[in-house]
Amino acid sequence: MLRNRMKALLTGLAAVGSLATTALVPATASAAEAPAPVDECAVAPAWSKGANYQARDIVKYTDGKIYVAQRDNPGYDPTVSTYYWAPYTCGTGGNPYPNSFVVSEAQFDRMFPNRNPFYTYKGLTDAMKAFPKFAHTGDDTMRKQEAAAFLANISHETGGLYYIKEVNEANYPHYCDRNEPYGCPAGQSAYYGRGPIQLSWNFNYKAAGDFLGIDLLNDPWKVETDPAVAMMTGLWYWNTQNGPGPITGHDAMVSGAGFGQTIRSINGALECDGGNPRQVESRINRYKEFTGILGVPTGSSLSC
Repeated sequence: MLRNRMKALLTGLAAVGSLATTALVPATASAAEAPAPVDECAVAPAWSKGANYQARDIVKYTDGKIYVAQRDNPGYDPTVSTYYWAPYTCGTGGNPYPNSFVVSEAQFDRMFPNRNPFYTYKGLTDAMKAFPKFAHTGDDTMRKQEAAAFLANISHETGGLYYIKEVNEANYPHYCDRNEPYGCPAGQSAYYGRGPIQLSWNFNYKAAGDFLGIDLLNDPWKVETDPAVAMMTGLWYWNTQNGPGPITGHDAMVSGAGFGQTIRSINGALECDGGNPRQVESRINRYKEFTGILGVPTGSSLSC
C-alpha cells in the first residue's frame, strides 16, 4: 500500500505558488474517430525465442496457446517467465486489440482542451504499455468506463491536466524519510508531488521506480520531464495501490464496485464519508462528462 500519499490539493485558479509549466494548449478541433482495429488475436504471430517483444504484444506459443507480454522482453519463454508474460483469452474475456486505446486522440483533446502541453496523448498510450490490463479488461463498456474513471480522477487532481508538480514549494523538504536505508540520494527537497496522481516521498519514488524499472529514487525529476514516465506513475498508483481504500482503482472498475471506490482509493481519507463532498462531486461530474464523451453509462455507486 502506498504510504503517506500526502497529496497537495490542487484547486485550479485558487492554487498559489510557483509552477514551472508551459503555456496551455488551445482546444483542438474534433477529428474523425479512429477506425476499429484488426483483431490481432486472430493473426497472432508464433512466439520466437530471442525476438524483441514490447508490452501488450500477443503471440501464439508452440502449444497453440495465446500469451500477452506484460513487459518488454528479449524473447523470454511465456511458460517460464511469468513476470513478463501472461496467458491471454481472446474475445469477451479480454481485449482483442492490444495496441489500441478506447479513447481516441480527438476524444482526449475534448476531455482536456486546456491541458499543459507536457501531458500528451502519446505519453499516455506509451505509458499504458507497462499496464496491459488497464482499459483492456472486460467488454467495450467496461474498458471505456475504466478509462473515463482514471482520466476523470487525474483531471480533478491536476486541474484538467494543467499542473505537473505540487504548487506549495514550502512542502518540498518534508517528503524525505531518512529512516529508509537508502535515504534521499537526490536531496532533501527532491521528492515533492509530481505527475497526474501526485507521487511524493522517497519511499514511494523507490517503489514506483522499482516496479517500472526506472531509477526514480536518484532521478525523481524524470516524472516532470518525461510525459510517459509521468503517466506511468499515475497508472502505477491506479493499477497497484489501494491507498486508503480496500481495492485499487483498476479493480474497483472491473469488479463492478463502481467509481466511488476509485475516489476512496485515491483520496478517500480526506474526501469520502462526508469529508469533502464538493471534491467528491467534482470527480463525479468529470466522470459523467467523460463517459458521455465515450458514449457509455456511468454504472452505479458513483459516490463514496
